Amino acid sequence: MAETLSDISYQELHPTIWYCSRVRDSRLARYHSHKIIEIAFVLAGTGQYFVDGVTYDVKQGDLIICNPGVMHQSIVTDPSDPTLEFVCGFSDIHLIDMPENRIVLPDNSPILPLTSETKREISRCCYEIIEENGSSEPGRYYMIQAQMMRMLVLIFRALKGHQKTAAEGVNFESYSKGYVVKNILNFLNENYAQHVSLDQIAKNMYLSPVYISKIFKEQTGDSPINYLINVRLEKAKEMLEDGRGNIRSISAMVGYEDVYHFSKLFKKHYGVSPMNYRKKIEEED
Repeated sequence: MAETLSDISYQELHPTIWYCSRVRDSRLARYHSHKIIEIAFVLAGTGQYFVDGVTYDVKQGDLIICNPGVMHQSIVTDPSDPTLEFVCGFSDIHLIDMPENRIVLPDNSPILPLTSETKREISRCCYEIIEENGSSEPGRYYMIQAQMMRMLVLIFRALKGHQKTAAEGVNFESYSKGYVVKNILNFLNENYAQHVSLDQIAKNMYLSPVYISKIFKEQTGDSPINYLINVRLEKAKEMLEDGRGNIRSISAMVGYEDVYHFSKLFKKHYGVSPMNYRKKIEEED
């Protein structure tokens, strides 16, 4: 087994994770350094990174690697669309042909060039870590460590030029947006009975409300809140047809405490009040 491992690391690849899964809003950043390696993956937005006195432009899909002692700061260039970054600090790695606890990039640049496919793979790792870190499942640390090990392998392959050709016709930006929207749809479908706001959706997805509204509209043609309303009303319609509970209890079961507001929305959507809809179903039976 040791011989197999030797093509990437001088030791078993089990990084110690010091922090991760927090998405940093670049408006809150300061100029600083760490005693460990820190990577930042830009999930959304555009901006700049100031690293050891040099300014670099960054955008969605860029991976920034700051080795121990490297001063760095994320800089806002557009206050309406600041970068949102997955950030992770780790140590105890020793990759082949590199100093211990350091990842050496080409031309000493802090930004690692990646193909669209590798960006998608790293993005998937980031979201898996975010989801795992937000859970209370046993063994959470090891699941996060496993995703970080996968990310380090992808980084090593990128550095050694073993990246696969990007899938034709599929770029990282469209994949990333699709992945985020898919998770928003799952969240809304699973939590329609709860109090849900755009800010809550944004907090759950670790993204800004403005960005979420924009990409959701692009991908679905609707806003997140309108989609939620449609889900709730469809569920209420099913409950009315099944004869479950009274109008007030159904209203509460689909997330509306105000039964009058619920009835108003239902009538606007289906052209008939919940009570009259139930009567119609009963008459048909």
